[in-house]
Amino acid sequence: MEAKGRRPVLAEMEWTPPSLRGRRGRRTKKGPSRTERHRCAKVELRHNHLRNGGPEMNATTYGLDVAKRVFQMYWVDAQTGEIANRRFGREELIEFLARRPAGRVALEACGSAHWWARKIRALGHEVVLLHAKFIRPFVQTNKTDAADARAIWTAVQQPEMRTVAAKTEDQQAMLALHRMRSLLVKFRTMQVNQLRGLLYEFGATFRAGRVAGLAEIRARMAELAEVLPGTMVCGLQDQLQRIDALEQDIDRLERQIGSWQKQEAACRAIAEVPGIGKLTATALVATMGDAKAFRSGREFASFLGLVPRQSGTGGKIRLGSISKRGDPYLRTLLIHGARSVMCHAKVPTKWQCEIRARRPANVAAVALAHKMARTAWAILAHGRAYQKDYVSVKPTQPTNHEQDVDKPIGC
Repeated sequence: MEAKGRRPVLAEMEWTPPSLRGRRGRRTKKGPSRTERHRCAKVELRHNHLRNGGPEMNATTYGLDVAKRVFQMYWVDAQTGEIANRRFGREELIEFLARRPAGRVALEACGSAHWWARKIRALGHEVVLLHAKFIRPFVQTNKTDAADARAIWTAVQQPEMRTVAAKTEDQQAMLALHRMRSLLVKFRTMQVNQLRGLLYEFGATFRAGRVAGLAEIRARMAELAEVLPGTMVCGLQDQLQRIDALEQDIDRLERQIGSWQKQEAACRAIAEVPGIGKLTATALVATMGDAKAFRSGREFASFLGLVPRQSGTGGKIRLGSISKRGDPYLRTLLIHGARSVMCHAKVPTKWQCEIRARRPANVAAVALAHKMARTAWAILAHGRAYQKDYVSVKPTQPTNHEQDVDKPIGC
């Protein structure tokens, strides 16, 4: 029931023909013209999209989707508010960025992204690398080059977005040597296992272990030549020669990795940590890139997948097995180094004894690998030398009284 003296709501919502709008006195409203409203919308768009603040407020942010031959870039011009989503060729993109004023270019950390980061940084721009899994949620429609470029541009402007540190040429070269060595080791393992399996079909068994097994095979060649067919003996000798060639290639790569480890001060510093040798030290420094890209050692350990996976709802958080995120090669090296420390340490630390007493061996090894990763990050991030009995102390915040005392007179 409507109250007296009050207009019905429908009277305010009634439809007015376009030809009669603005003629009634009560509906006449003064405001900006269509051109002025359009100009205001552009200004509002510009301030919403640029969140850097300060003197960098006029810097343009670019979202770049890279490929082999075709490149897509999305940006909003900082001066005019114009939105562009343009396709480039390789040389055309470099020339375009060389002519543009300094801005911020966001890339997906994919193939050739680190080379592009160094190239674009040399042109005077700030480069930000983002992980692909952080970009995918911002793809609004079908996956296309234009949609990916816009998603990269949107993702880089999110607050507290995690980034990937751009690697130097030496770091990329060192990771390439590690990948070559890892593949050769895999080939060698396959050759040895195949050799064992083929000889087992003829009733020949050997000791466990690669070195011991190959030594026994070579020692029993005369015996094997009597019981095996001639073609099998020739194939056996060729297989042993291939294994020897693989071992020589692996040794050559390890010497190159060791020489780089001796030249890099960062590798020498973290090599003092028990359980970190030349392979782990060089792989860790090359994978980490810039230690300042991680806020803490805990974040670096999480980056390597050495932390429990969390699953929670309703205020209850459950911890599972390790997340296994990040680089499995480096994580494997750290865990193997931790097992070596736990098995061969002459004087185990108090922490190692306590965790081995209350946890299984594999869990204790992963926990020690986690601690080794955090220790290596602290050494590289703070520029300190390794200290066995070092205890981290959180800096205390001064009280209000201490702050007032420290202030100079007149402040």
